[in-house]
Amino acid sequence: MPHLETLLERADRLLSRLEALLPASAEPPWEAAMAFRWRATPVGGRLVPVTHPHRVRLADLKHIDEQKRIIDRNTRQFVEGRPANNVLLTGARGTGKSSLVKAVFHQYAKRGLRLIEIDKTHLGDLPELVELIHDRPERFILFCDDLSFAAEEPGYQALKAILDGSIASVADNMLVYATSNRRHLMPEYFEENAATRHVEGEVHPAEAVEEKISLSERFGIWLSFYPFDQDEYLHIVEHWVGVLGRLPEDRTALHRAALNWALGRGARSGRVAWQFARDWVGQQKA
Repeated sequence: MPHLETLLERADRLLSRLEALLPASAEPPWEAAMAFRWRATPVGGRLVPVTHPHRVRLADLKHIDEQKRIIDRNTRQFVEGRPANNVLLTGARGTGKSSLVKAVFHQYAKRGLRLIEIDKTHLGDLPELVELIHDRPERFILFCDDLSFAAEEPGYQALKAILDGSIASVADNMLVYATSNRRHLMPEYFEENAATRHVEGEVHPAEAVEEKISLSERFGIWLSFYPFDQDEYLHIVEHWVGVLGRLPEDRTALHRAALNWALGRGARSGRVAWQFARDWVGQQKA
């Protein structure tokens, strides 16, 4: 039957194409790295090893001592198998939120801590990822960087369920560390606050406000980051110039150049200080 043979040939070619899309092994390469990225595929997500992760030292992060103390304590509790909290780091851009997560990971990586970075567009895969690591002996931080989304996005509801609110129990070998420029992770509008009611001295927030607060409240620890003042910014500049090169004895020209650099960028932050130091030291070595 020529017609049947043709159909079988087409089916065989289709199966070959589908097999090519499947990952080579269902078991993630746990021994290949200590840090991973979650990548979506046409047939589900998979973990990709990060063989050369960005190494940040806690000692290099200046003027966020209280934030460092709290996240270090929480992570140490987690690594030691004691109760610990999910952490939300919010505030001004370039003040060390993401760097602090990377630094505390490297601090405890040799004690079994692993880092999995997942983009907000892939948060809908969280149930699959959580199931994948549920019975592993390592301790995992799921790192969600620069979170901000609308309530209708699928990742929003998936993250809420994983943090607290799903019928399935959350694995005790996993925490979520997330960074955002917004305290409640979502845009807020004046009319939502205007809808808040006062009844016999009690405040009743509007439903839209309650919905936005409900996600951030699922994080047990909130760490706030603020813009640096001029002295703090210059101290960070001096630190990075010393790390990357050599500090001049007379720092007047260095400070003037650093302040002009910050003025041009419109911010005094740790990131701006690091970028200036790279430019300054690079020019001195030319």
